[in-house]
Amino acid sequence: MTAFRYLLVGVVTVSYFQLYAQEVVASGRVIDQADRQPIEYASVAFYLTEDSSLIAGCVTDENGNFSLPGLVVEPMYYVVQFMGYQSLHSDVVASTTTIDVGILELSIHTAVLQEIQITGREVTSFHRLDKQVFDGKQYIQAQGGTAMDILRNLPAISVNANGEITVRGVSGFHLMIDGKPIQSDANVLLQQLPANAVEDVEIITSPSAQYDPDGKAGIIHIKTRRGSLQGLFISTNAQIGLPSIEDYDNQESALRYGADVLVNFIQDKWDLSVGLDYRRDDVSGQRIGYVNTYQNSVLTEFPSFGERSFDRESYTGRLTLEYSPTQKQTFSIALYAGKRLQFRTADILYDYQRRAQISPNQFLGPQAYWNAYKKNGRVSTTGIGQDSLQYFNTNLRVRKGDFLLGQLGYDVMLANDYELSLSGLYERTILGGPTDNTNVGYPNVLDTLQFQFNDNDNPLDGVRLQVDLSKKTTIGKWESGYQFRYLNHPGDFIYLDRNLQTNEWIVNPTFTNGIRLRRSIHALYSQITGKNKKLSYTVGLRVEAFDRSVSLDTPKKTFKLNQVNPFPSINLLYSASESLSLKAAYSRRIERTTTFKMTPFPEREHSETLEQGDAELLPEFIDVVEMGVIKNWQDNEAYLTGYWRNTANVVNRVNTIYNDSILNRIYTNAGTATALGLELGITYYPAKWCRLALGANIFNYQIKGNLFDEAINTQSTIYSYNTNFLFTLSPTLKANFALNYLSNRITAQGEDSRFYNPSFSLIKSFRDDTWNIVLQWLNIDMGLLNSNEQRITTVQDNFFTTTNYIYEVDIVKLGVSYRFNSPAKNSRLLNSEFGDKEF
Repeated sequence: MTAFRYLLVGVVTVSYFQLYAQEVVASGRVIDQADRQPIEYASVAFYLTEDSSLIAGCVTDENGNFSLPGLVVEPMYYVVQFMGYQSLHSDVVASTTTIDVGILELSIHTAVLQEIQITGREVTSFHRLDKQVFDGKQYIQAQGGTAMDILRNLPAISVNANGEITVRGVSGFHLMIDGKPIQSDANVLLQQLPANAVEDVEIITSPSAQYDPDGKAGIIHIKTRRGSLQGLFISTNAQIGLPSIEDYDNQESALRYGADVLVNFIQDKWDLSVGLDYRRDDVSGQRIGYVNTYQNSVLTEFPSFGERSFDRESYTGRLTLEYSPTQKQTFSIALYAGKRLQFRTADILYDYQRRAQISPNQFLGPQAYWNAYKKNGRVSTTGIGQDSLQYFNTNLRVRKGDFLLGQLGYDVMLANDYELSLSGLYERTILGGPTDNTNVGYPNVLDTLQFQFNDNDNPLDGVRLQVDLSKKTTIGKWESGYQFRYLNHPGDFIYLDRNLQTNEWIVNPTFTNGIRLRRSIHALYSQITGKNKKLSYTVGLRVEAFDRSVSLDTPKKTFKLNQVNPFPSINLLYSASESLSLKAAYSRRIERTTTFKMTPFPEREHSETLEQGDAELLPEFIDVVEMGVIKNWQDNEAYLTGYWRNTANVVNRVNTIYNDSILNRIYTNAGTATALGLELGITYYPAKWCRLALGANIFNYQIKGNLFDEAINTQSTIYSYNTNFLFTLSPTLKANFALNYLSNRITAQGEDSRFYNPSFSLIKSFRDDTWNIVLQWLNIDMGLLNSNEQRITTVQDNFFTTTNYIYEVDIVKLGVSYRFNSPAKNSRLLNSEFGDKEF
């Protein structure tokens, strides 16, 4: 309860300043004169009329509002400024205890308009107190694609062969869409969200207390578009993939096509947004593997080769309706529904070789047998008790999810400049899907050796309730709130073996079971955001009471975990000059485990692998400290950030031997992981027609702990970089080349190999950007490189396993987009809070 005392002291202290500070308060709203949209971070300053001395100043919030306390009851005037706009100077203001200046309109400076027309250069990113903001429309190579295509090109972000996103080398970031946090699988959602709907992407590596503390890599916040004027805005896009250049002898050809449409209608007090999306995005590929195990003086080796492909299809629809009866209050309702299907095919040929009576003295070690296999291209067939078998495994795993979400919201500005926000969300998701696993002889594939079938049903119900209250005070903006989250996620798993003599299905009790996860979170937070001359700051504390229970059907047992955890945070930004800023931050975060990672009984993934979780798996706790410098000159920008990240209870997926030909992948807490690194970002115009965006990250990564009662201590230096060249060939024709590279990285038991992907895009616009055609060449390889493939290796004293995942290269797509009326505002379309992560 100590943490609650700290929070109470903070709240009482802030309340004291609120109640007893004698103040004159001025308020108003700053908007763009042309499109009537709010201007965030506009500077508002009040001066004494007598000598023009500065009294106080502030910046506007995301809605363009400001509330400035600390003024005096004397004649004053104010000045409103924002980069690229003409400054607004007021007449003398008669001061009273409350001053409402109303709506203030800024117009774009004529020189700026001329510069934009001449150079065509736009800001690609900018830094704020606690985040870096990237302009989504600047990543034109992603047009017609998804939000994932934009993220691939951002500094410090990498995407590996399995589509897993890492920020500064770690996965597990928390995703927000239009200010709404989600707890679901961000990878799935980002592959469904159209890139053309993305307005801005915010990277928040050290979030403040107002944000959920989930996600060890921080927060990725995506803001979506809508129309900016009264009336109708329409954005529609279509994309088709050309036939595969390399099909890897897969049974079926990959299909790639999709379309999305966003319609927004604004009329007086009403704002309606509707989004529909359909996407088919298959990926061909193959996997090449090798495993050896040593148990009871028996050495088993089984290399493998075959198809590993994905057929993915999704339908989604979103709707948001907002009603603002007055300028001070807004009611909102949002719905999100859809279907997702994924078919993973793994048809693999195995060459099983077993040798008995190999004593420990004769055993050369797992690595040695792998080296011999690489050298000779085959497994040795000599040995006592030699046993060999070639067989073909056909494995089809279907993953499906039908979901429906609903959210209600209410925002209101109260008396004395208080702002109140209420919201509630409910989600219902039906997860599950069957897996067919069949082993047949080879080359006589009509000889069935084993036939298995498993299925699971995982309905998920999630609830989120939230209350937020804020007020401008003499020391800054105070924000506090309460949040409740509840998750109920049962799962029934059935596993059947086919009796080949009687053709009857027999329940396999080893893999058949039931599980139920319940999780509730109560959270309180309070923070203060302010500015003292050149120093901007946010200081806050969040406290969460966390209850989790995992119940099993067999045996009847419940595992419980109850914790109360504080999450302090501080962000500092010092403006040394107009072109140079310094920043520092600290935050504490948590990475909670999914139901899948806590399922303690094994699940048969395919012929050689089981997946198993741990019902007592502890959440990861992350402490992050960072310091950096930001430099701007002309149209160019560079920043350098040093960071230290410590992760307690780090979760790794590790392997153990289940039997001589099956490994069991287990999720377990492996100890403590630390990372010490540097992040570099540069946006540079070497010529008027060329822009270079470079992001690089290098860090030393170390894991210390214990695995199965054995000490581990591994470390390596890991790096990644994203390069992005944009060439303006003419006012209506642009070309883009990008390269994403991720170096080798260590794991608790082995190493993941390097991974890279070059890409090229050509963009042609028509009729003032109303129409756009985009030609994309993804995963460039041409048979000369090793693009879009990654080797995963783990090794212990009694086994060695390595798998090279090779996914489709030289993918060509053609997209067309059309826009009616210009987009410039968030569409606020609802996204999944719970279910995507389990999907």
